[in-house]
Amino acid sequence: AYGATTVAIITLEVFVGMWINAFIVCVLCIARVKKKTLNSNQKILLLLGCSRISLLCFMWVSHFLSKIYPSYLYVHPILQLLATLQTFFNYSNLWVSACLCGFYCIKIANFRNSFFIYLKVKIDRMVPWLLLGSEILALAISIVIYDVIETAQSNNLTFTCQENFWEAGIKMDKHFFSSFFLAGFGYAASFLLVIFSAVFLLFSLWRHKCTMQKSSMKDLSMNA
Repeated sequence: AYGATTVAIITLEVFVGMWINAFIVCVLCIARVKKKTLNSNQKILLLLGCSRISLLCFMWVSHFLSKIYPSYLYVHPILQLLATLQTFFNYSNLWVSACLCGFYCIKIANFRNSFFIYLKVKIDRMVPWLLLGSEILALAISIVIYDVIETAQSNNLTFTCQENFWEAGIKMDKHFFSSFFLAGFGYAASFLLVIFSAVFLLFSLWRHKCTMQKSSMKDLSMNA
C-alpha cells in the first residue's frame, strides 16, 4: 500500500510538471510557426522545456519499472544506460536553466563595464553556442558516469539501485574521485552562475532605484 501510494503521488507530480512544460513548448512552437523565428529567450525556454519533459518522463518510467521489475536494473548494460541518460537530462536541465538566468541578467542589468556592454551587444549571437555547449557538457559528464559504473562493475563493486540509479557503494580511488569531482563541478558551476546572475541583477536594480530616488528629490527641490 505504501509503495502504491508513493508511485501515485510521484505520478501526479510528474504529470503536472510535464503538462506545464508541454504547454510552454507548444506555445513556443506555435510562435515559431507564425513568426518563422524565435527570440533568444524563447530558444532557451524551448530547449529547457524539452529537457525537463525528457527528464521527468525518464525518471518516472525508471522509477515505475524499478518498483515492478527491480531485477532489470542489474542486467548489463541497463544500469549504465539508465545512469547515463538520467545524468545527461539532469545536467542539460541545470545548465540550460543557468543560461536562462545569465541571459536575463545580461539583458536587464545595466553596468558601464566595457566587457558587460560587449556581452549585452553579443548575447543574442552567443545563445545558440551557449546552448550547444550546455548539451556537450551534459553529454561529457554522462559519459564519465557511464565509465565510472562500467569500471566499478568490472571490478565487482556493489551498487544500490533503489532510489537513484547511480548511487554506488564504491571505493573512492583516484579514478572515481576525479570523475565525481567533474560531476560535482558541473553542479557547482551552474549553481554559482545562477547565484551571481541574481546578485548582479538585484544590485543593478537597487542602484537604478537609488538613482531614480535622487533624481526625483532634485526635481522636488527645483520645484520648491
